[in-house]
Amino acid sequence: MSVVVEVTGLELAGHHGAFEPEREGLQPFLYDVELEVDEPQADELVQTVDYREVVATIREVSASRSFHLLESLAAAVADAMLARFPAVAVRVRVRKPHVQLGLPVDYTAASVRRERR
Repeated sequence: MSVVVEVTGLELAGHHGAFEPEREGLQPFLYDVELEVDEPQADELVQTVDYREVVATIREVSASRSFHLLESLAAAVADAMLARFPAVAVRVRVRKPHVQLGLPVDYTAASVRRERR
């Protein structure tokens, strides 16, 4: 059996965007991460994924480079999650709340799902 471990709405500033002015200053990005892992056999943190390590992984990926596309950022986070944690599958959504599209919008987003092969 498996469980889904989630970190939702994590706000982290980054230098990401398709256009140079977007990458010049920090802007907020919201991360939603789901990791499907084996159900713990005991009620101990070492039996599952530590949320602090999930957050640290997102920080590392975000700081590693300036991404032009939300799709690329989400994919890099998903790949890092599978590399670092014993997850069967991972889903990452990256939302950009401060986006200018000429009309009101809550956010733009890209989602990536990866499964262990």
